Amino acid sequence: MNVYFDNAATTKVREEVVDEVSNVLKNCFGNPSSTHSFGRSAKSYIETSRKTIAKILNCEPGEIIFNSGGTESDNSILKCAVKDLGVKHIISSKIEHHAITHTLEELESQNVSIHYVKLQEKGNIDLDHLEYLLNLNDEPKLVTLMYINNEIGNILDINKVSNLCQKYNSFFHSDAVQAVGHYKIDLNSLKIDFMTSAGHKFHGPKGVGFTYINNSTKIKSFICGGPQERGLRAGTESVHNIVGMTKALEIADKNMEEEAQNVKSIKKYMIENLSNLFPNIHFNGESGDMTNSTYTVLNVCFPISNDKAAMLDFQLDLKGIACSKGSACQSGSSDGSHVLSEIQNDANKKFPSVRFSFSYNNNKKEVDYLIETLKEFINS
Repeated sequence: MNVYFDNAATTKVREEVVDEVSNVLKNCFGNPSSTHSFGRSAKSYIETSRKTIAKILNCEPGEIIFNSGGTESDNSILKCAVKDLGVKHIISSKIEHHAITHTLEELESQNVSIHYVKLQEKGNIDLDHLEYLLNLNDEPKLVTLMYINNEIGNILDINKVSNLCQKYNSFFHSDAVQAVGHYKIDLNSLKIDFMTSAGHKFHGPKGVGFTYINNSTKIKSFICGGPQERGLRAGTESVHNIVGMTKALEIADKNMEEEAQNVKSIKKYMIENLSNLFPNIHFNGESGDMTNSTYTVLNVCFPISNDKAAMLDFQLDLKGIACSKGSACQSGSSDGSHVLSEIQNDANKKFPSVRFSFSYNNNKKEVDYLIETLKEFINS
């Protein structure tokens, strides 16, 4: 049996999306920058997609900039904030995606001041400390905090962060890669300057995403060349991928409530069964809390012996169970999860942690198979 519990890494592309991408590849090959009918047809696909995404997120079409995905988006926004908006201080956390943390390291070497907000016990942002950092001085600041943590599933109180940024006249960017397509987002009421998304996280194609850039926030080109994407991101657009991503978001938005309830029931079922099998099991961050974490992620710290821990990853893979492996400190390696390194206590750092992440494609029979596999493993 093959079980895919690694949906936070990437999702299976929906059949309807495959059909849409195939149709565009076959029938719309013109360059969208060309003025003849073939080019106009391709341009029409892009602008229709832009309008569709804007309608779903309740923003202006011109505020949606297509790109290659989350990493490009995160890099571009942080660097443009410094280059074009005069940002001298960036406030973030140490449990952001590496697309953020590695970019911050680069900017710090260029004399940008980087401040890390304190984390609470389960990895939530300390909002009092965030306000303290925002109030340090009057120099331009950018806050970059992810909407949903990709490893432990914690959900940021994005409205409170937004309000604090407004209070202290600071820019706000959120990596919303794990949120778009899974939660309703109203960008008209949410006061945010920048937001990042990637199509392959909600059953669209890989290599395509978009950045939301509020019309009131003026940045300059981050990829120079032609006039594509409001002159901000030059290069011929990937028409088939943009259309496919848009189709995926349309379906996700339409089916969101029904699919979310189904996935929630699977996550809850796994929590109950794992807790029965391992009375001392620990769920990292807020991932074991059905209210404070996303319904798509469960990060599990297994209380098993060292000899078993060394074989857990191999055993799950051998049985066809795909998940995200690795813990803060395992087998003497220093290359573990930087997120778990920040939030786990010393006792839990000694045990292996595994992230299971879900989609509408999963079911409870797959959870049963996982539990049986784990039973065999601990009894072997």
